[in-house]
Amino acid sequence: MAGDVFKDRRPVVEVLERMWAQALTAVSSVEDEAARVVQRAQTVAGWSQDEVRRQMGELAERLAAQRKELEQGLDERVRGTLQRLRVPRRDEVQALAARVDRVAERLEKLERGG
Repeated sequence: MAGDVFKDRRPVVEVLERMWAQALTAVSSVEDEAARVVQRAQTVAGWSQDEVRRQMGELAERLAAQRKELEQGLDERVRGTLQRLRVPRRDEVQALAARVDRVAERLEKLERGG
């Protein structure tokens, strides 16, 4: 039964990984488009190189902030989804592995008569 639950979770993880990759691709596309828009604005508005740099700096800061917000939002949604699916956290798996190791050591001692 437990094996069936884990089989069902893998496609969800793959979907989440694909969604994350698509989100990052979308953000990169937006950044590229923003650079093209600023370049066009320089041509149309007749901005100097310094003005373009200033505008690009401001735009880059806003995009970086929005990207960070997007990444945090995605992280929270993925974390929430994994919790709802009851996927154990790394520290929980490590703690369980340590307990299993201790139990195995005890069993070996008992088998040796000790």
